[in-house]
Amino acid sequence: MDTLEEESFVLSSSSASDAEFDAVVGYLEDIIMDDEFQLLQRNFMDKYYQEFEDTEENKLIYTPIFNEYISLVEKYIEEQLLERIPGFNMAAFTTTLQHHKDEVAGDIFDMLLTFTDFLAFKEMFLDYRAEKEGRGLDLSSGLVVTSLCKSSSLPASQNNLRH
Repeated sequence: MDTLEEESFVLSSSSASDAEFDAVVGYLEDIIMDDEFQLLQRNFMDKYYQEFEDTEENKLIYTPIFNEYISLVEKYIEEQLLERIPGFNMAAFTTTLQHHKDEVAGDIFDMLLTFTDFLAFKEMFLDYRAEKEGRGLDLSSGLVVTSLCKSSSLPASQNNLRH
């Protein structure tokens, strides 16, 4: 085989695997944005969010909750992917994901990270708890509203009549 043919073969096989990876990521986006998945995750978080506290020390209860989450959500995602891609292999995809992590949208990668990174999982629960308790991030002080129309000396009610 000459060099040109070898390069062509390598490119075609890598682009095929890239296309397959991209298809899986596209399906993942669809799955996690779907109302059914959002409800599954929200129900799980509603069930356990009060157990999580923003402290250095982790409670023993976190481990079984983490394991239950992994089994529930990973099973759901794997079933959904198998419906869309017959013969899908989650273990092989996870390995490929490590090599392509810079190519995956942040929200999807963060969600997938909650399966393998306990601290990301805990942070997700702490954010959810803060939101439920009204302690979410308030960005309103940083918002500035600027009119796109030229200002007029007419009162706003009369200004609208001129158009």
